[in-house]
Amino acid sequence: MKAAVIYTPGGPEQLKVEQRPIPKAEANQVLIRIRAFGLNRSELFTRQGLSPNVKFPRVLGIECVGEIASSPTGEFKEGDIVATVMGGLGRQIDGSYAEYTVVPVSHVQKIDKGSLSWEQLGALPEMLQTSWGSLVKALKLQNGETLLLRGGTTSIGLAAAAIAKDMGCVVLSTTRRKDRGDLLKASGATYVVLETGKIVDEVKKICPGGVDKCLELIGTTTLEDSLQCVGQGGACCMMGMVGNKWWIDKFNPMDSIPSCVNLTSYDGGVTEFMEMPLDHLIRQIEQGKMVIPIGKTFHLDDIVEASRIQEENKAGGKIVVLT
Repeated sequence: MKAAVIYTPGGPEQLKVEQRPIPKAEANQVLIRIRAFGLNRSELFTRQGLSPNVKFPRVLGIECVGEIASSPTGEFKEGDIVATVMGGLGRQIDGSYAEYTVVPVSHVQKIDKGSLSWEQLGALPEMLQTSWGSLVKALKLQNGETLLLRGGTTSIGLAAAAIAKDMGCVVLSTTRRKDRGDLLKASGATYVVLETGKIVDEVKKICPGGVDKCLELIGTTTLEDSLQCVGQGGACCMMGMVGNKWWIDKFNPMDSIPSCVNLTSYDGGVTEFMEMPLDHLIRQIEQGKMVIPIGKTFHLDDIVEASRIQEENKAGGKIVVLT
């Protein structure tokens, strides 16, 4: 099989596409013929050597969709369409930058592909696990609540808007570009807020008492302002880091966190993925109720270029690789 192997941390050029033996599934495992996978920022950090527990050489990739090629203990049938994410994939065990991978049965969801293409399906597992988990598990979002999505044009933000709308929520999404308003509204936003770094006044024109919940996708550069946008008894979930800054200088919790506002974070994994109603979300996409923000599509042979586009933030959406 083809696999993209990294032997030494560094730039995209460290990924080497080569031939490797197809791995064998043992009891309570499945062999998946990978058809597509999305690129994720955690893989970028691992490739750069910023994941200290990952040993090289390694096949990266924390998610994939494909077909069951072998299920020794019979939990799945050959040809079943499945998705898997996390659980050490691409970190402790070889991952999805390949034509085949072996994962535990307990990490796999059988799915109904419906009319979706492999390209569309490949964009979903991690993106939806993160969006759904942040809203349902971390924020405990409820029907009728108001939700602020800070970083609304990210792939997670677009998916979260659609999920929240489906839950009956009023969604405020932010963007730095006025021309992205139609995209945000098409994905589920009720209101579009121009991102200036300090938006609390604009948010409170829409929700005078503050929003019920906020999903922070930009990161530490806007977190303190996001907290001020939340009303008493509400919550803000710190989940994204697209602002590329990992800490807040001179953070004073008593000043930065308003009285009776909750601050949490989300870092879901395979447990949350298995709890997620993936088939329901796929049906939402089929019906046009959820936008799939695919930026660019590549083939496995072009994994170096795909990773370079990812690193330069030039994709305009989720990068999907077909195998």
